[in-house]
Amino acid sequence: MQSPAFDIHVQTAYLADQSAPEREVFAFSYTITIVNRSDAPAQLIARHWKIEDGQGPQDEVRGLGVVGQQPLLRPGERFEYSSGCRLRSDTGSMEGSYRFVTEVGEAFDVPIPRFVMHAAQGGGHRVLH
Repeated sequence: MQSPAFDIHVQTAYLADQSAPEREVFAFSYTITIVNRSDAPAQLIARHWKIEDGQGPQDEVRGLGVVGQQPLLRPGERFEYSSGCRLRSDTGSMEGSYRFVTEVGEAFDVPIPRFVMHAAQGGGHRVLH
């Protein structure tokens, strides 16, 4: 099955007040908006993240839903959530995938292309497809 079209928008921000560079703790937030561009509803049931910082691979995270939710996105609908991570350096990246399931039980993954977090830039906005 070809995966339905979903747009993923990411906005990042460096959280200076939650960071401690002298202890190699750099906190970032990210807000993700997921838009269902297909003609069929699908439910986001799981996530998979690979997190890397300037020191190399840091963490791999798998879990159900996002921020405690498993949203059903009908055609044209969007879902937005915010979360965060702590890195060991002032620059890092995340990439991964969302696992969706259709109303007829077909599962598919939507890749989340790599996005960068950098303390000096404070954050940014990127549209991922």
